[in-house]
Formats: sequence, structure tokens, C-alpha cells
Amino acid sequence: MPAQPSSATYTITDLAREFDVTPRAIRFYEDQGLLSPDREGPGGRKRVYNGRERTRLKLTLRGKRLGLTLNEIREILDLYESPRDTAPQLERFLGALSQHRDVLERQMEDLQAQLAEIDQHERHCRALLAAHGEAPKTRTA
Repeated sequence: MPAQPSSATYTITDLAREFDVTPRAIRFYEDQGLLSPDREGPGGRKRVYNGRERTRLKLTLRGKRLGLTLNEIREILDLYESPRDTAPQLERFLGALSQHRDVLERQMEDLQAQLAEIDQHERHCRALLAAHGEAPKTRTA
């Protein structure tokens, strides 16, 4: 993960607003080890996020939108921060993406089959209504 050129800091409220998530969600990601903000104030109660943590949150939310699990996201974040050779890291990331693509394609096939079945039932119901001289009261396909 490239270093942030700015030394800007953010509160949990700043990040929650910027990324349209709740502070509770951000704290959850922290509890899951995806974020590790600095602590300030009495008892370390105030969380202070730097550019690195902001980027980690952004990547976490992107991973969630892609449907990755928190463990997969954590692995990817760890790969980006690892000093190791990048080729194995990229291969691992490609493997995770490929697996996730396979899952999504199977889900899409299942959804398309379900939609086809719904279409068939709708046509049948409309035909029965038409046979009785009734007009359907719901949307048409």
C-alpha cells in the first residue's frame, strides 16, 4: 500500500461521513484487525486515523462491495503491506479474485434460473386470467 503523501489525520466521524458508514461499522473493522488507529486523550478513548488507516478502510469497503469476506480482505491488506516479493502476492490475490468470481457466476446462474421459473409462472397465471376475462393487476414482464 503506497504511503500517503499527507500527514492528515481523521476522526471516526470524519471517516464515517466520507465513506457513508456508521462509526460502529468502523469500530467493528477495528475489532476485526482491519484497522488500527492511534489513540489519544484520557485512557486512549479518542481514535485518530492517519492516511494509511483511511486507505485500509477504503480498501475494506471496496472488498465488501465485491463480496469478499473479512478474512479475504485482511489477507489482501496484509499482502499489500508485506515487504515480500510482489509476484507471489499478486498470484494469491488473483487466486482469491478467481475463486470469488466463480462463486458469483454460480449465484448468477442460479438467479437466472429462478427468474426464468418466475417468468414461466407469470405467463401461466396471465394466461389463466385471460381465459377468465380478467386483466392482470401486477406488472408485466
